Amino acid sequence: MPRKVNKVIYVLLALFLGEFGLHKFYAGKTGTGILYLIFCWTFIPGFIGVVEGILAILKPADQDGNFYI
Repeated sequence: MPRKVNKVIYVLLALFLGEFGLHKFYAGKTGTGILYLIFCWTFIPGFIGVVEGILAILKPADQDGNFYI
């Protein structure tokens, strides 16, 4: 089920703390966030977080600055 989150907060979490999955926890995707935490030592979640942050920048937000994840 998609969840409405603030775009600015999500993008900042994904770009700077995406390696630890904080943007996933913020979006309510706890299972994925735990996977990011487990594999953070490989730096792969960090790369994925940057990509997800860039993709989130490209998604349109509503008038309140929110979008669906």
